[in-house]
Amino acid sequence: MKSVKLTETEAKLAELIWNGEPMPSGELVKLCEGELGWKKSTTYTMLKRLEAKGIFFNADGTVISRISKEDFHAEQSKQFVDETFGGSLPRFLAAFTRSRRLNDKEIDELVKLINDIEEE
Repeated sequence: MKSVKLTETEAKLAELIWNGEPMPSGELVKLCEGELGWKKSTTYTMLKRLEAKGIFFNADGTVISRISKEDFHAEQSKQFVDETFGGSLPRFLAAFTRSRRLNDKEIDELVKLINDIEEE
């Protein structure tokens, strides 16, 4: 996946779609009107932007994702670590834990994740 950045507004729309997909476009318009105060034209303009970025598509009036929410966020996280820490996850974790201590549960989850990766 190429590097994709979402504006705050695009991210709000993406979350609404991911949380309710597949979603009829008419239902999306109503949802955006209620949740975001958008007009129909605004919803379709913003949807077109997300389609151009390759995240969603409108197939016969139904909005569907091209990439899952989890995969999108995983790619965004990878790009952040690549751009900010030269791709070094240990450098990222060292910086992260410098200002926030991990609790025992978080440490156990990280150890389990590492062990699961080693087993693959």
